Amino acid sequence: MIIKSTEKNNNKATIVVEIESELMNKGAEVAYKKQRKNIRIPGFRPGKAPRKMIEKMYGAYIFFEDAIEEIFPEIYDFAIGGNTEFKAIGRPSLENMDIAEDGTTTLTLSTEVYPEVTLGDYKGVEVVKPVAEVTDAQVEAELNQIAENVASVENVEDRAAQMGDIANINFLGTVDGIAFEGGAAENFDLTLGSGQFIPGFEEQVVGMNVGESKDVNVTFPEDYNAENLAGKAAVFAVKLNKLSVKNVPAIDDELAKDASEFDTLEELKADIREKKLADAQKNIDRTFENAVVEAVTANATVEVPNALVEVELDNQMNDFGYRLQMSGMSMEQYAQMMGGDLNTMRQAFKPMAEKQAKSSLVITKVAEVEGISVSDEELEAEYAEMAKSYELEIEKVKEMVPAEEIKENMMTRKTVKFLVDNAIAKAE
Repeated sequence: MIIKSTEKNNNKATIVVEIESELMNKGAEVAYKKQRKNIRIPGFRPGKAPRKMIEKMYGAYIFFEDAIEEIFPEIYDFAIGGNTEFKAIGRPSLENMDIAEDGTTTLTLSTEVYPEVTLGDYKGVEVVKPVAEVTDAQVEAELNQIAENVASVENVEDRAAQMGDIANINFLGTVDGIAFEGGAAENFDLTLGSGQFIPGFEEQVVGMNVGESKDVNVTFPEDYNAENLAGKAAVFAVKLNKLSVKNVPAIDDELAKDASEFDTLEELKADIREKKLADAQKNIDRTFENAVVEAVTANATVEVPNALVEVELDNQMNDFGYRLQMSGMSMEQYAQMMGGDLNTMRQAFKPMAEKQAKSSLVITKVAEVEGISVSDEELEAEYAEMAKSYELEIEKVKEMVPAEEIKENMMTRKTVKFLVDNAIAKAE
């Protein structure tokens, strides 16, 4: 193969490469063997027609386009992979193919390439970083939740329903005598006074006795989320099946002993405060790190190729899809629920993908300028940590996750840490 010319214009490169007939014939032979079973030639059984006969009937270079696919890895490595003038993004496209009489083939390939990045200030950037703190109200809220978690529930049979009770009810709602979707349930536990139902409903359950049935008359709010019900008068046929009350223990030393490893309430409070402070600090550190990267990225000048944005979009969509799958929902279902489709979702992710693609380019440039690298020892240590985390043999982890992928992630982490360590934290 011979590279006849290379032209780079902004974020696109055009490469003209000449491929000798021997290599093209090699690819054509592979393509012929794959396709011959689908080609019918009079006088030959399917799959038995000689290549020369097929080429005579359909053209001497019938297999050449498919031959390109067969030998493309060799073409890529020669014409693009080893090129020091640029780094290609994704798979190049074939712009033109010219075949000479002797079978020598000239290809014109085009590819988007990684752009030049001009860094602005990336050391000493000033970013606001709040001081982590935990309020007494946050500690009290946690104590209340602990008390709620260990509360006991007992049935009530000797009195009517009161605010604060848990009413187990059957209900059927109608508007103008017609039942509506979502307006019926059986054995539904409703905490009276929680505001879970529309205004006026819970207040009318108060005073009912177990086993009693009654009609509850309410009007849906004008801004109710179901347009067919907004502002409409409704009647709910309600039956009270069971009444119970939650006994929440006092927040004292006894609660600390029953619900934790501590003997006193003060010890429990101190532990809650310490943990919440640690969580708050983690959140602040994460936010500060993101803000530093954003500031450094904003200071840089770079034209982000669309191919990189598309790669980042794919990554974000796949990640979001995986998280949805963990909750038992597909992306198609989520898109429909949000009133759109997958293309709508992809467009919604695009601004974040553009932002992330630019940040990645800037981080890579900072690593290059500062000589930040990942040693073989660091890579092995990372593999060992992953193996321990996944409870797998280290060699198995190496088979699952390519070294280049690990090194790229490690390089990003090291570079971001460098930027954070060299940033200036400002008080609010």
